[in-house]
Amino acid sequence: MSQLQTEAPKASAGLSPQTTDKPAYRPEVQGLRALAVLMVVTYHIWFGRVSGGVDVFLLISAFLLSLSFIRKVESGRPLELGRYWLHRFKRLLPPVSVVLVGTLAATTLFVPQTRWTEILSQTWSSLLYFQNWALAAESVDYYAVDHSTASPLQHFWSLSVQGQVFLLWPLLFAAAALLARILRVRYRFVILVVFGALFGASLWFSIEETYGNQAHAYFDTRTRLWEFALGTLLALALPYLKPVRWMRVGMGWLGLAVMLSVGFMLDVQGQFPGYVALVPLLAASLIIVAGQTGSRFGADRLLTWKPLMRLGDMSYALYLWHWPVLVIYLIWCGQQEVGPVGGTGIIAVSIILAWLTARLVERPLQSSTWANRNAGRSALVVAVCLAVVAAPLASWQQGLKIQADRYEAEIDRNNPGSRVLLPGNEIVYSKDAVKVPTPEQLSSQWGSLTLEEGCDDVSVPPEDQLLKDLCYSSLLPDADKTILVVGDSHPEQWLHALVPMAESRGYDVILLRLGRCSFGTHIETRTDDCNRFNELATDYALKLKPDAVFTVATAANSETAEEVVVPGLQEAAGILAAHDIPLLGMRDNPRFAFNMYQCLQNNGDDAAECVDVEGKLASISPLLEEEGPGSIIPMDMTDMICPDNKCLPVIGNVYVYIDTNHLSGTYIKSMGDEFDRRFHEALGW
Repeated sequence: MSQLQTEAPKASAGLSPQTTDKPAYRPEVQGLRALAVLMVVTYHIWFGRVSGGVDVFLLISAFLLSLSFIRKVESGRPLELGRYWLHRFKRLLPPVSVVLVGTLAATTLFVPQTRWTEILSQTWSSLLYFQNWALAAESVDYYAVDHSTASPLQHFWSLSVQGQVFLLWPLLFAAAALLARILRVRYRFVILVVFGALFGASLWFSIEETYGNQAHAYFDTRTRLWEFALGTLLALALPYLKPVRWMRVGMGWLGLAVMLSVGFMLDVQGQFPGYVALVPLLAASLIIVAGQTGSRFGADRLLTWKPLMRLGDMSYALYLWHWPVLVIYLIWCGQQEVGPVGGTGIIAVSIILAWLTARLVERPLQSSTWANRNAGRSALVVAVCLAVVAAPLASWQQGLKIQADRYEAEIDRNNPGSRVLLPGNEIVYSKDAVKVPTPEQLSSQWGSLTLEEGCDDVSVPPEDQLLKDLCYSSLLPDADKTILVVGDSHPEQWLHALVPMAESRGYDVILLRLGRCSFGTHIETRTDDCNRFNELATDYALKLKPDAVFTVATAANSETAEEVVVPGLQEAAGILAAHDIPLLGMRDNPRFAFNMYQCLQNNGDDAAECVDVEGKLASISPLLEEEGPGSIIPMDMTDMICPDNKCLPVIGNVYVYIDTNHLSGTYIKSMGDEFDRRFHEALGW
């Protein structure tokens, strides 16, 4: 998307291999990117789908960038990489800064404090062009139906990928020029070899990672490099592609029809960015090759329509604005989708904001004689853009940290949590004290290891890349015992009790985690990724031979008291037991149909509507029923979560839940001593 406001109109379809002339204006490319941004916006807002429009943008970015660099080298002009990078980011950052500051302002007004920490963190990754890696590390579900739970800055992933490529591509062109001079071969031949090899390697990697770990692959720069490389190869081949006019007319319309419908024709959700992404990219390539047909029936007549051209001028800003406007609106209204009327309003607001940004920020800076005079002034513009966002962002985060540290220091005295439930407790605390975790502390409530390192140093490292990406170890040297934690976020949350216990007793803890994937043998209702993960995790456990495997053994229901043993877990426990590896299965905590923490924040800590007592607990744990699995060693902390069968939202000045189904890390820590006792009692250690 960031190429949208750069030198795109100067690209030429008629560029010959040795030409030094300034390329001709290509209005159909301007119209193509306008359609691409409309695809992204409308599919996001109205259809809740991924369109493939982003992939078209990546292709256009590389196509136009490559034309510029090939022209420079072949005309004998220096590449001046430093000047190029300054010029590029001088044009990219001003609209980014405006949107980030606007999003921060809207966050203070319309977004609950529970979301602030996440948004502030992602503002940094958006500003500094590593948002895609941050999302990949968190295994964010880009296709989630409920956009209100997404970050308003999530769409910056593609801008981050482009920013990284804008740093890499000039280096590759410079290296190719040097190599061509040394080998005394044509520059275009070297470009063909370099980017052809990059295309093949990246496409192969994209297919492999999309199959093995699609949530990570979607944001991985390496899985997208082939899309840029295809744009470069297209720029390289374009002078030699000269189909007759009637063929170009057909190519243009065919490419347009396929590009606009790809989001509905293909399973973008399950298969991008693997080989399936070739479809929209080849469709866009057909349109570019078709070029200006000069025919009244050509697709370029539509692409050069003046309203579409004007939209192309502000398409970068429109892409920047549409997602935060959508997400913040949904958060403010408490809705999952906007519908046709609301969506039309959001598109209208986004277009107005994009027009203002383009008119008041982009164009004045692009045409400013002062800003474009030399590299020093370009660097100053970049620095100011960074500072405009960084200053308030850092101040806000520091203020929240100071407040959170103050509350943390008072936890032992004023926030005993579950310790008030222990027999014979004589804890005295102020019930008027601030309850924890505060909204600013929510980001620290998820389970984690002391040292979140990969498992390469563990005695039996996982050989599969999927497992390596999802494996963490505390790497405690000379550990007395090793505990392997396997599953999704529910066993992971218990690390808040497991890790302090392990540290005090000299145990090592290893975590194998895949979101929304409970541990067990192969089950048809699980995703392919989950079944593969469980197969690899079981093999890993058999090789590692830990002293115990820990997981959550039951699955509670958010609507009823129904609770079942996790499918396939009994069989997995049997496999482990055959190798003398005990499996300790924690009973799942009750789940709710509403966000208990957010309900309290909105309605007060004593709000009756935030207490869901009736029908949340099964009369007996399915792990204890006679027909239950014998290989699973049961463990149950339910009486510490819902004392006297009442699921209270606050116990001992500590919020019990942080959402609909996850316990707060602070509350789990308060159960640490009792967890330790029951853990060792269950295993007989």
